Amino acid sequence: MLLMAMTNQKNSSSTRKFAEDWLPVKSIQNGEILLDNGLRVTGVKVRPRNIFILDYDSQNNAIFNLRNFYNTIDYPFWLIVSDRPVDINVYLNQLKLLYNSVQVQAIRKLVREDIDKANLFMSKEVNVTDTEYFILFKERRPEIIQKRIQNMISGLSGAGLQSTQVSNDDLRVLLDGFMNGGDTTEFGTVMSSI
Repeated sequence: MLLMAMTNQKNSSSTRKFAEDWLPVKSIQNGEILLDNGLRVTGVKVRPRNIFILDYDSQNNAIFNLRNFYNTIDYPFWLIVSDRPVDINVYLNQLKLLYNSVQVQAIRKLVREDIDKANLFMSKEVNVTDTEYFILFKERRPEIIQKRIQNMISGLSGAGLQSTQVSNDDLRVLLDGFMNGGDTTEFGTVMSSI
C-alpha cells in the first residue's frame, strides 16, 4: 500500500507544470538568452547617470544626444528598468573603516553624516534598491548581435552614458524578476567602483 501511494505521488509530481516549463528559454550563456526557436536575446546594461544635477544646457544636450541615439535603432528593442534590492551592510562597514582611518576633521564629519544616513535607512527597514537600466533585443545571427551591441555602446557613449554587454547574471536577474517579482530572490551587495 505504501509503495502504491509513493508511486501515485511520484506520478502526480511529474505531471505538475511550473512557469519555467512554458518559457521558450533553452539556456543562458555568453550574455545571451537562447530561445527554443533559435533566436537570442541580448543587449546592454546602461550605467545610471543623473543629468538633472547638470546645468540646463548640459541637460538639454544629454537629452538631445539620447534622442538621436534612440532614433538610430532601426529594430525592435526593449527598454527595461529594474530595481534590485541592495544590502548596504558592506558599504556601512567600509564607511566605518574610513571614519577610523581619516584624520582630517572636516572629512570625518562628512563620513559620519554618511554613516548616520545609512544607519537611518537600516533602522527604518526601508528597502534600499539600486536601479539598473537595460536595452535588449532579439536576433538570430551572432555577427549582427555583436554589431548591434557595439553600435549601442558607442551610441550611448556619445550620449554621455557608459554601457556594457549584459552578463549571464544580469539576464538571470531579469528573468527571475519577471518570474517572481523579485520577492524570493536574495541579492548581494551592489556597489560601483567609481
